[in-house]
Amino acid sequence: LLTRIAMETSLRYAMHMIMAASLVSSKRRGTEVDVKDIKRVYSLFVDLNRSVQFLMDYQNEFMFNDVGDDEDEEEDADPKGEEKKMDVST
Repeated sequence: LLTRIAMETSLRYAMHMIMAASLVSSKRRGTEVDVKDIKRVYSLFVDLNRSVQFLMDYQNEFMFNDVGDDEDEEEDADPKGEEKKMDVST
């Protein structure tokens, strides 16, 4: 799972996830990091691509939005309106 995340995002992001998942594991008094710990951390911390996608999706709702035309956004949007998500299930 972490290998796939590192390949799709960055090695730095995966390393940060390992450390955060280790903290989640120790908080629940676990002896090793489980997949559920990694999934929990993945849901809490956003990588660069998901962050950019979030900003693009909600840019009209932010205060001080300086984007000019809404027509450009409609052309760039996914025709099905589906959000691209990385599968973290094993």
